[in-house]
Amino acid sequence: MRKFTADLLLPVSSDPIKNAVVISDDHGKILAIDHRENHDPSSLETHRGVIVPGFVNAHCHLELSHMKGVAPTGTGLLPFLKTVVNHRHVPQEQIDEAIEQGDREMWEAGIVAVGDICNKADTAAVKRRSAIRYYSFVEMFDFLRDERAQETFNGYFEVFQQQSDTGGNRKSCVPHAPYTVSPTLFWHINNANSKLIPDLFDFSYVEKPPFTISIHNQETPHEDQFFKDKTGDFVEFYKSFGFPLDHFQPSGFSSIFYALEHLDVRPRVIFVHNTESQPLDIKAAHSWLTPKRTFWCTCPNANLYIENRLPNYRHFIDNQAVVCIGTDSLTSNWQLSILEEMKTIARYQSYVGFETLLRWATLNGAQALGFEDDLGSIEVGKSPGLLLLDLGEDLMLTQNTKVKRLV
Repeated sequence: MRKFTADLLLPVSSDPIKNAVVISDDHGKILAIDHRENHDPSSLETHRGVIVPGFVNAHCHLELSHMKGVAPTGTGLLPFLKTVVNHRHVPQEQIDEAIEQGDREMWEAGIVAVGDICNKADTAAVKRRSAIRYYSFVEMFDFLRDERAQETFNGYFEVFQQQSDTGGNRKSCVPHAPYTVSPTLFWHINNANSKLIPDLFDFSYVEKPPFTISIHNQETPHEDQFFKDKTGDFVEFYKSFGFPLDHFQPSGFSSIFYALEHLDVRPRVIFVHNTESQPLDIKAAHSWLTPKRTFWCTCPNANLYIENRLPNYRHFIDNQAVVCIGTDSLTSNWQLSILEEMKTIARYQSYVGFETLLRWATLNGAQALGFEDDLGSIEVGKSPGLLLLDLGEDLMLTQNTKVKRLV
């Protein structure tokens, strides 16, 4: 048994508590939350700062860790994607070493769970032995070519079968983005996920859906232009890869409407990036999927790295959206740290208060991944991990704020 106390406890699911004592077993399970005056001071592990639950990284590409520093900053999404396609193939030993280092870096940064995008099976071995809990999103794309959907799905499903779903880990098949997934491939993805849970084929009524899917959404203005009137740089992007677009007909609506038309509405859905999302887009998703099953993941440092822009977080706050935080990959970021993502939001859109940011970084992410029974908040019976932030009672994040893992 261990007893931790600090100046302030932020359970996330309840109000802050001054001079609280968090009692856990040796494996990190919370046994009780008490007050300092009820305990012999010599029995306490006393710290200065704020105790918070472990962070949840709702969106990462761990398998791209070997590409750190390869892509230049500020190029925009489409040049960035070309860099990823053209430079991701290096010796397997280099890839494996970078994945190990990325997993270790996230653990040291206080991250307890990760929603990880996979196009290959390179990360599977690390996930099986990691102290971090992973939700593997096996991402599929056929560049809007219906005739290639079955072949594409078959290839990615082999990757899905190799990913870990033991030891608390989970997995599902997911579409990459509206601009890369044909209607037929959407159907294959939805069908495959449904078959994983045959006794709950119709689970639209279930309060806690049995799986989550994610999809990149509205990361660049060119994405909406493409769907609204078939203009913008995506037209040239497809030509550069030799993919015809004669069959593609613009809808007059933003890209998320195409996604909503084809997504399975029953599971939790994480929309990722959302840099260009407007109130109408958010309201449409909430209407179609329901707000409780809709999550909006922001990766601010990646947005700055690639596009030099951030989402307008007021749009999400004003529409009661459930926001979570991701790091994206080391291809598009300088580090894999949720704390650094929080600092970036606080620096550029400081109207988002610390307690709101903390909920985005913990409980909201745990709910998005379906891990909220164990993670995301400091409550009796959970094993959320305990972190110490060197913050004062004003809870002001600075560039010097550091995180220390307690358990």
